[in-house]
Amino acid sequence: MIITGDCVAEMARLEAGSVDLVFADPPYNLQLGGDLVRPDGSEVDAVTEAWDRFDSFAAYDAFTRAWLGEVRRVLKPDGALWVIGSYHNIFRVGTALQDLGFWIQNDVVWLKANPMPNFRGTRFTNAHETLIWAARSKDSRPHFAYQAMKALNEGVQMRSDWWLPICTGAERVKISGQKAHPTQKPEALLTRVLLATSREGDLVLDPFAGTGTTGAVARRLGRRFLGIEREPRYAELARDRIAAVVPLAPEDREVTAEARAAPRVPFGALVETGRLKPGATLTCPRRRHRARVRADGSLALDGGRVGSIHQVGAAVQGLPSCNGWTFWHVEERGRLVPIDALRAELRAATDR
Repeated sequence: MIITGDCVAEMARLEAGSVDLVFADPPYNLQLGGDLVRPDGSEVDAVTEAWDRFDSFAAYDAFTRAWLGEVRRVLKPDGALWVIGSYHNIFRVGTALQDLGFWIQNDVVWLKANPMPNFRGTRFTNAHETLIWAARSKDSRPHFAYQAMKALNEGVQMRSDWWLPICTGAERVKISGQKAHPTQKPEALLTRVLLATSREGDLVLDPFAGTGTTGAVARRLGRRFLGIEREPRYAELARDRIAAVVPLAPEDREVTAEARAAPRVPFGALVETGRLKPGATLTCPRRRHRARVRADGSLALDGGRVGSIHQVGAAVQGLPSCNGWTFWHVEERGRLVPIDALRAELRAATDR
């Protein structure tokens, strides 16, 4: 749904604690002092709309605190907010966030693969924007799909610098061949945000909906969406754009599950169910260390040391800690199988 109206007034009508995630792309207060012209004399299509103009920094700060206050009210206890900005406004927004009780999880730098050059040659090219990911409070536990982000990044932990192109080509919403909105964000950026910090079925709110990028991505990924946009021409474009989106099939929008979300299976359960029998021998990957399984799920070394799979694994390596699930293996048909594979089999059988 897209609501046409002022975001502060419209959010005030929403139920407290009803929103899972907010993505906000507020006015940047660019403070442009005139038209921007290329070296060839052509005019740059920059942000000159009235919605980006504020009389003073104080006026912008008051506006920022008003909409952030409503965002915090409508968020669920474990809800979170993303807000994007440039050097013109993001530091003021960050201060307001912290003053209002939000808890910053990360700041993310969006490195633009194809930024607009600095035509006047008076400063560095503005090749990035900053996103702040903040929880509703210090005690909040916002959702984070760590494993999904790792999968998206070829198995490597994703960093806070994101290299993505700006919105161009067929994705850009246009009217009579001209871009409809000067600051339309790329769907790739919103896809990453929503995959990382929302679940299927979550309610995502965008109080500055523009031409509906957040809504289009939310619909594609199976999230519920509410957008607020004060400019009727943008709101209508957003409605049409979102309505045209075909949601991904349920099996195609699944993401890599978090390990901690899986049912807990203690090592002793492998013994109780007969997947490992008391007296079985476990060994490390290089077969340097061996331990014997006991009836209560503890391990025993030949020298008399007894403990959990983690404690004994750490002891034989002289380390303060050890993940016993990946360290200890059992030999099956001449090959070593990590006991974590046995745990996965038991977990799958239990889920059925």
